[in-house]
Amino acid sequence: MSAASQQERRREKRAQVQRTILDATETLLLEGVDSFSIRRLVERCGYTAPTIYHHFKDKEGLLDTLLDERFSRLGDKIRRIPQGDDPVSYLRAVALAFVRFGIRNPNHYQLLFVRDPDQAPPPTVDAARVQLETVWVELWDAGRLRTGDRESAAQSLWSLCHGLISGRIHRQDADWSKTLIEDSIDAMLRGLIAPPAKRTRRRKKDA
Repeated sequence: MSAASQQERRREKRAQVQRTILDATETLLLEGVDSFSIRRLVERCGYTAPTIYHHFKDKEGLLDTLLDERFSRLGDKIRRIPQGDDPVSYLRAVALAFVRFGIRNPNHYQLLFVRDPDQAPPPTVDAARVQLETVWVELWDAGRLRTGDRESAAQSLWSLCHGLISGRIHRQDADWSKTLIEDSIDAMLRGLIAPPAKRTRRRKKDA
């Protein structure tokens, strides 16, 4: 067997091991974030703790890899949203996609908030944040934000989205309105963002 073939087999073996560990991690998380541990993961995936640490460095590295993989699906959805000429419609579509993703992936979403707060967010999460910041800058530069602080506007929408997700996660038995998410986001955007200034047409002078 050639050296290139051996190297390829090692890569495939490494990828297979990582996939097995990640799949087992996700299965455990679906059973509950608080009950996850490396000891339980060892029992579930069949690999030893040193093997897990060899591939993912530590528990935080393992969870971040899984989060980045799962949130990349959200990133793909956001990238497919056309920005067009209306930044408000774009913000609305992104907010809806984010809230729906969080509700459909409750354990992965909660995992974001049990990590070390000093640890950088997964790349896909940070990329979405950076993308949205450009929209807020555009609205700020156009003079359309009703607040005196651009960051306050962005954080207000984020807080609303987080509250909508958390409420649905922790009160699944509540009688939530079917239009709550859309109504809440629409009301927030109306409060934060003013409509574009109307352009007045100049009347032609009589010849």
